[in-house]
Amino acid sequence: MSATKTIGFVGIGAMGTPMAGHLAAAGYALAIYDADPARAQAFLASHRAAAPPTLAELGAQSSLVITMLPDGSIVRRVLCGDHDDFRGCVAEGLERGAIVIDMSSSSPVGTRELGALLETRGIRLMDAPVSGGVKRAVAGDLAIMAGGDGGLLEVCRPVLEKMGKQIFHAGPLGAGHAVKALNNYVSAAGLVAACEVVVAARRFGIEPRVIVDILNASSGMNNTTVNKMKQFMLSGTFNAGFTVGLMAKDLRTALDVSRATGSPAPLAERCVEIWNETERALGAGADHTEMLRFLENLGDNKP
Repeated sequence: MSATKTIGFVGIGAMGTPMAGHLAAAGYALAIYDADPARAQAFLASHRAAAPPTLAELGAQSSLVITMLPDGSIVRRVLCGDHDDFRGCVAEGLERGAIVIDMSSSSPVGTRELGALLETRGIRLMDAPVSGGVKRAVAGDLAIMAGGDGGLLEVCRPVLEKMGKQIFHAGPLGAGHAVKALNNYVSAAGLVAACEVVVAARRFGIEPRVIVDILNASSGMNNTTVNKMKQFMLSGTFNAGFTVGLMAKDLRTALDVSRATGSPAPLAERCVEIWNETERALGAGADHTEMLRFLENLGDNKP
């Protein structure tokens, strides 16, 4: 894709800011939009980009649009309008043949519905959610799992390569979002297990940092023990940059995928319950690493 083409980027949040920043640094003409004008202004202070006042105007300026938003329902409203009427939205301004890449964590079923809706306007959709968190977004080495036409992926690959180092074609439209949710389930289950172990070890008289070191030299090592436990949990910062609410939402999506395919998921069922309980107790905006604090308090409150 030529550097002269304008890329529209909707969602300048914790993940979207560095991702869009890499595109600007690579020389792409960029048009950005965020529901919070302060975020857009902060981005403009350090990057060369346009900031159209409306979503429709962003669409009119763009041949490719990337969305990085909290969930699929917001993505659909941004792209297609409040009532799927293509008013006051990105698609109102897009020309036929334009491409949309949804890099949010959306519902796979909703993504396929959205693809069919956009197709009526001659707009092509690809889902390409990411894994790696804010740290890897800043480094530009996210893992990207794409769903949709393989040829479309090749057209978009030069853009995606500015944000991620590992790009996978997961399958047809919606497959990227399905894999992202299933991946987050595996990650979330491992996080709960790691937190349970640290709480039990501490009460047994074992220094938490010691057991984390042992886990990381043993078969119990996982993403949480390596990248989160000391850095965000035992340090007391609890600021990894991904919320309890988003994690719980992704787990519910993963469970929906299992149920829709008739796949057994007894552990996923219980894991979703735990994260739902945590969301109710701590609030959706709490950092997901606060699971450690939740489990510690849960144990303290038991008779």
